[in-house]
Formats: sequence, C-alpha cells, structure tokens
Amino acid sequence: MSSLKTASVPVRVNPGQEAFPAILPEWPENQRPAFVQQVWRPAALVKADALAFLIFERPDLDRSERFLLDFGLQLIRREADVLYFRASASPACCYVVRRGSQARFAGLGFELRESADLDVLTMHAGASRESKLEIPGGGQAVRLIDPLGHEVWALAGREHGKPQVELEARLPANTPTATPRVNATVRPPFGPSKVAKLGHVVFQTTDFTGLTNWYMRHFGLLPTDVLYLPDGSPNLIFFRFDRGDEPADHHSVVIAGGLADRYEHSAYEVQDLDALGQSSQYLRSKGWKHAWGIGRHSLGSQLFDYWFDPYGAEHEHYADGDVFTADYAPRYSPMNQGGVWMWGDDVPPHMLPKPNLTTLWHAARLLWRRKLSLARLKQMGAALSEPARPWMK
Repeated sequence: MSSLKTASVPVRVNPGQEAFPAILPEWPENQRPAFVQQVWRPAALVKADALAFLIFERPDLDRSERFLLDFGLQLIRREADVLYFRASASPACCYVVRRGSQARFAGLGFELRESADLDVLTMHAGASRESKLEIPGGGQAVRLIDPLGHEVWALAGREHGKPQVELEARLPANTPTATPRVNATVRPPFGPSKVAKLGHVVFQTTDFTGLTNWYMRHFGLLPTDVLYLPDGSPNLIFFRFDRGDEPADHHSVVIAGGLADRYEHSAYEVQDLDALGQSSQYLRSKGWKHAWGIGRHSLGSQLFDYWFDPYGAEHEHYADGDVFTADYAPRYSPMNQGGVWMWGDDVPPHMLPKPNLTTLWHAARLLWRRKLSLARLKQMGAALSEPARPWMK
C-alpha cells in the first residue's frame, strides 16, 4: 500500500457541518498510485547550477527602474536602452530590462560550473557563441532558443566575488517556552526589501511534455514535486538544480500546462517574514499594485508576497524555502487550488483561468490545432474547479 504523507491536519468546523481536510497528499515516486504516470527524464546534456538572470523588455525604462528599486534590487548600470540590476548576494547581474516596443518576458540565463559544457551545448544543441558579453558578471556564454521562443543563455566563469548578503540585525524570537528577548523590542526597518538573490521563474505552456523535456534534456533539471491531473497525467513540475550532495532550492524553474504560452511570475529571496511584511507596506506606500499574500506555500514551504510590476508582470518576494540534495526522490500530488498554499488568502482570480469568451477562444484554437485534446481540457478544468478551502465559504 502506498504511504501517504500529509502536509497538514484535518480542520474542525462547526458542529453538524462536514469537515474538509486541508491536506496535500504526497507520494514518493516509487510509491505513487498505479494510475499516476511517472515523469520520464531524458539524459541531460549538461547540468545547470543556478539561475543567472532574467531578461525583460519594456517600453518605459524609468517606470521599470522605479519599481525594481522599490522592490529591493540594486541598479548596476544604466545605458540608453538597457538597465542592469543585481541582488545583494553577488555583484553579477540577475535582472536585465531592455527597451522594447511592447512589454514582454524575453529570456533567462543559467550558470554552468564547467566551461566545457558550453562546447557540449554548441555541438549537440546548436547553441550560438556570444563573442562579447555585455551583461555584468562576465564569463563566457552561448545562447539557445527554447520551445516558447525565449532566449536561453548558458554561462560559465561569471565573477561573483565574496558573497555579501545584506541582512538586517534581528533579535531572537520569544516563544511560549523560551523568552531570550528581554527588555528589548522588535522594530524591523521600513523600506525596500533588500533582495538577496533571484530564486525562480514560472512558465505556462500549451506543450507541457515538450517544454519540460527540453529543459531537463538541455540543463539537467530535477523534478522535486509533480502535480498530476485526475487521470494521473503530470501537468505541473517544480524543478531544482542537480548539485549532487550540495543542497539546491526546492524549485528554480516551474512549468505548468495551460491554455497559453507565457511567463507566469518570477521570485526573489528576502531575509524573513519581517522583510516580507515591511517591504509589503513600503511597496503599498509607493503606489504599486499588490497581487497576493502574505502567506506560506505548500510545495517549497516558502513564505510569499506577490506584486505586479508596472506592466502587470508578477514578481514574488519569498523567504524560508526548502532545499534538497540530488538524491531526494520526486513527490507526486494531485493538482488543485488548495495544494498551492498552506495559509493566507485564497488564490486570487487573476491567477486562475477566467470563465470568459477569451478563455473559450484559446481552448477552441488549441483543440482545432490539435495541440490539446478535449479529454485533457476536461481534466484541467476538473483539477481547478474544486474549491480550495470549502470551509471558508
């Protein structure tokens, strides 16, 4: 019999009402239910070690600069048509904004540990060499194009220097059983969040199998958590980097099946819950639009707070995430709204497919082009139709 791990306990409701357990079933890969399909992993060409940077295009660089500074990134260099930002963990660039006629996500970069891996991607994946690397951090680079049309840079030999993560001084927390903080008060500073590092990026795709196989094949990404539809077919995977015995974040790339090919959001690590809370107040004071939070995710466990940039792209602050070594086996869970977070407000409507004519048009077009079957469309609808927290009605 499969062993069932639950992420929380059943919730008690008013007498006479049905109790709805807020649990997230998690099966190790070798104990998953028989109907759940195992993720096939192609042999990797190289193994990426970290996210290097993300690339966005924006019509107005000034608006983007104001948001990103308020969000907690640091400006490295400003040129006529490009902005380069860093986090506190490294002087190398982690965020690029290029001037473009329309707002869009343009690409991402991966760091490799060995420069010889660049040759592998050139010979076996058709990557093109970059003769001159303008992005701060230096090193050598090649470029590919992923199935969504994004630029994908692979870099080796970037210069990070000595890590200098900027952390605020924190006094110890008092608990019901220990009070180490005596005659002292907690007053976390009000201001930008001081982003420590780029954490992850999330994509939605109409070709789930094709895109997940491409990233596993080219960069050796490891599935940490796999979410499956009612028929047992995977439809969302949290990927981490294969660093062997060195722990890696629970996810650095997330790919979800859906009705469009698009960037979903990106995430940036901050110090702790106080940093989330105070920076959330600061961003509100600057007039930026809040998206979701504060709460705690289920898969990855991180505390989160989401914001919209000036062009509606979601940017997440997070803290206290899980890390795993390469020998940790993937876990399989049913895909539903409730599995996204442990506490906090429900998933906002803008993060879910809208029941309108636009959604119907996208679905009809995919069905006509045979990029989506009616059976899979029904499975996706069933997975997202269940109320996330029924007892909160």
